[in-house]
Amino acid sequence: MRFMKASVCVVGVSVCVFGVLVSVCRGGELLQPAHSGRGGTGGWLCVGFPCHLLTSDPQGGDSHDLPLRVSPRNHGYEGPSRPFNITPNFMYSVRAYVSILNDTSPSLGAKVEIVIKYHRADGSSHYLTVARHPVARVADGWVLLQGDFKCPSSASMQRKAEMKIQVVEAGVEFLVRGPSVTNIWYGHGWRPHSDTVIQHVRQSNIALNVTTTGNVDPNELRIQVVQKSKAFPLGTVVNSWTYVDERKWRYRDFIHTHFNWAVLESSLKWGHVEPSQGHYNFNLPLRVVDSLRNKGLKIRGHNLIWPLESLVPSWVKELSGEDLRAAVQDHISHTMNRTRGRLEHWDVMNENLHGQWFQERLRDFSFEQTPFRLAHSLDSHVKLFLNDYDIVAHGKLTGAYVAQAQRLQKAGVGLQGLGVQCHFWNEEEPDPYLIKDRLDKLAQTGLPIWVTEFNVVAANETRRADFVEKAMRAFYGHPAVEGILIWGFWDQSHSRGPHAALTKGDTMQLTSAGERFLDLWERQWMTDETHVLSESGSRFNVRGFHGDYEMHVWYQGKELVEFRQNFTLGKTDRSIDVTVRL
Repeated sequence: MRFMKASVCVVGVSVCVFGVLVSVCRGGELLQPAHSGRGGTGGWLCVGFPCHLLTSDPQGGDSHDLPLRVSPRNHGYEGPSRPFNITPNFMYSVRAYVSILNDTSPSLGAKVEIVIKYHRADGSSHYLTVARHPVARVADGWVLLQGDFKCPSSASMQRKAEMKIQVVEAGVEFLVRGPSVTNIWYGHGWRPHSDTVIQHVRQSNIALNVTTTGNVDPNELRIQVVQKSKAFPLGTVVNSWTYVDERKWRYRDFIHTHFNWAVLESSLKWGHVEPSQGHYNFNLPLRVVDSLRNKGLKIRGHNLIWPLESLVPSWVKELSGEDLRAAVQDHISHTMNRTRGRLEHWDVMNENLHGQWFQERLRDFSFEQTPFRLAHSLDSHVKLFLNDYDIVAHGKLTGAYVAQAQRLQKAGVGLQGLGVQCHFWNEEEPDPYLIKDRLDKLAQTGLPIWVTEFNVVAANETRRADFVEKAMRAFYGHPAVEGILIWGFWDQSHSRGPHAALTKGDTMQLTSAGERFLDLWERQWMTDETHVLSESGSRFNVRGFHGDYEMHVWYQGKELVEFRQNFTLGKTDRSIDVTVRL
């Protein structure tokens, strides 16, 4: 994207990131201030339905930010809007507060959205949903909608747009206040910022002190510090059926060689482990889990509850009331007991912002807490996660995810992490600026963030490699991200086909994207340094990535194996002393 020059940065802020100042620019407000003119709407446009600006906030909000009251409309797409000017290729942050005034039956709540309406030169319009809250209720009070977007570069676009608030249920009356549209960008670019975080968060100092005795000439000594494994979790999804196929041994070997974490693609899901009520089949997933663990990999469980109606087991859909609650309890209890001690994480509620089948069937919005409470009570050692999409790769549910996480944190149900899926669209180039902005919002919860299902799709291998590198640097270069798992690597076993693959063919040949991926993970983000004492002196530092290490001592071209040391480098600096004697 094009950068805005520093001279147009309306608000300049220096943010301290792990001891390093990073220049961040926030543009000024692009919406015109609200006022009492224009028929009492305060600058809002209400076409085809009544609305009016209140003289005070009935919920005790800011007296200088008066809410607009919107009457029930005939169509869900109708809603108040505010015009603003846009610039092609620039990024924008948007936000508004909405309060629902009447709950409608039989839905759990109203679906609320911020939609950006672009005006084309030919008079037509283009609509983009940039923020969504899937279930807003009267009891919630003011709900914050927040999102972001990048303005298209198309020459057919006018430089005019509208920020529109939609409540999909037409019969709902609501209030809206605090609309905002601002530019977002980082003064020194995304790559320097990412590199700074990587240096300060993913690495620590190794201080080496070398002494010699006897006839050892220090000028002929070389000290090699080489990393053997990474502490940072990098994993992959594993297709259980492919993994156990003896003809696909290269698939297994690639996983064992290049990853330290894994997640099973489908074989631990409810429909697979309990295809009919009371009939369990854990043989395949536990066989794969145990094999992976024996190779040193750690495992994420995926998933306990998937509340999208199309993905609820057919026999479960026949249940309701206490029978349904009992089935959920039996499933979670049985699954947690069978997997206890084998898994590090569980995705407890998967894609709950996209589907609320259990909550709707039980007429209980708070049911989102139940699976967490059950799982936590059965195994307090496994870390429990939410997992969803449209959170980081795309941002329309980022704000809703933060709100859901904060609800569960307040309820004290054992939520310990946020999973973000990061499936980018076909031929979509990941935008590191927007990725960072969305991760920043999630980080406000204080919860660890794991990229759980990352992949990109591009027919051209070089383009695919560029996509992979941009996203990986954005993820690894954010301090709140504590693990990355890719969702597929082999073209013969990939849910998104060969244009998403890192390897191809029967021989598992690396694609350009695979080469770039491993170059980052196994070379650029690994440490292997050799210091000659005649140049470095007897005391020197190595800035190393966290993980397990070996230190080798070479004298006159030959390794002195008796002085080899193994050590682990974590978030605190290490000192290594070695005395070389012959």
